[in-house]
Amino acid sequence: MAIRFIRALLFGFLLFAVGMVALSAASFAQMGVSITIGPPPLPVYEQPPCPGEGYIWTPGYWAYDYDYDDYYWVPGTWVMVPEVGLLWTPGYWGWVGEGFVFYEGYWGPRIGFYGGINYRYGYFGEGYEGGRWDNGRFFYNRAVNNVNVTNVHNVYNTTVINSTTVNRVSYNGGNGGINVRPRPEEKAAAHERHIPPAAVQAQHVQAARADPELHASLNQGKPPVAATPKPGAFSDRAVVPAKQAGGPYNPPPNRAPGEPGANTPVPRPENNVARPSSAVHPNDLPPAARPNGPNTGTPKLDRKYQQQQEKQFAKQEQERQKLQRKQEQEHQRLAQQNANEARKQQVEQQHQQQTQQLQQKQEKEQQKSQAKQPPERPNQSKPPKEKP
Repeated sequence: MAIRFIRALLFGFLLFAVGMVALSAASFAQMGVSITIGPPPLPVYEQPPCPGEGYIWTPGYWAYDYDYDDYYWVPGTWVMVPEVGLLWTPGYWGWVGEGFVFYEGYWGPRIGFYGGINYRYGYFGEGYEGGRWDNGRFFYNRAVNNVNVTNVHNVYNTTVINSTTVNRVSYNGGNGGINVRPRPEEKAAAHERHIPPAAVQAQHVQAARADPELHASLNQGKPPVAATPKPGAFSDRAVVPAKQAGGPYNPPPNRAPGEPGANTPVPRPENNVARPSSAVHPNDLPPAARPNGPNTGTPKLDRKYQQQQEKQFAKQEQERQKLQRKQEQEHQRLAQQNANEARKQQVEQQHQQQTQQLQQKQEKEQQKSQAKQPPERPNQSKPPKEKP
């Protein structure tokens, strides 16, 4: 039907527009789906020692699990910087319109706006006091970082006056949120070159989401793993638990701890805005949907378009498998070369970018295919006449 065809075009255009927003080079601060309940206060925890030179601290934060309608803690961790000269701008929750949305963190040449949230350890609401780049080397401020000078020699000591130490609010705006707006230099930083979270950071988030004990409904705002020495190292002996919750947290009464949400008003991402893909390899992508056969009312035309769709589906599956094999071969070469962790992280980041580019390319192909397909026609056969 013509209406169905128009809907398909509008849906395809919506997906394309969302994809363009997610790929904006000006800022990788990805807006998610609005949530009516604010995140818990930031827990109290100590920073684990810096594992070595080249690592930059990325503070912990509350993310949201849409399958359980529950916040979960993403532990703070030390991450190998993707490129010399880059700094990490943390993500943050902000009140927009009628709910909370999350702005994704990113790597950039200078620190942008992160909601005025006091994440501590150099991130006290604006800027970064934890370290600086000097002649291609990162120097750590021992006044705010846990740095062992035996392992790390690039250090200095500058006392930082932190006037918001007691404030552990984890969101900007809304009822009880931080009332801070971006400064001119932070607005300018939003338009500079940015790099999205590294592959190991995406994997770190996925591991946190899969751990039930990190969900706020179970830990009541006091996660058992508050910080890790490296991304994903949840079982490392240097893991740090939270000393205490940052404040009281009461999960919604219609959700039992650890159970999926029921009748909650929180909108699902599939019904609003598509969440950015965190897939690192093609095998991490959701399976491609096999196309349904068209119904134009002309069998010959239906077979033609069905064959075209099946051909496109097979081609896309081959592209995924080809890229997966290529990336697996690169993993094998890294293992044979005994590559260091920095090189491994660099390759994983390249793999993530390759996978996302492939996914976006295939989505565009599917949208074009839908737009070319003629509208379905209703069944033109006449109903049988009633016998007198």
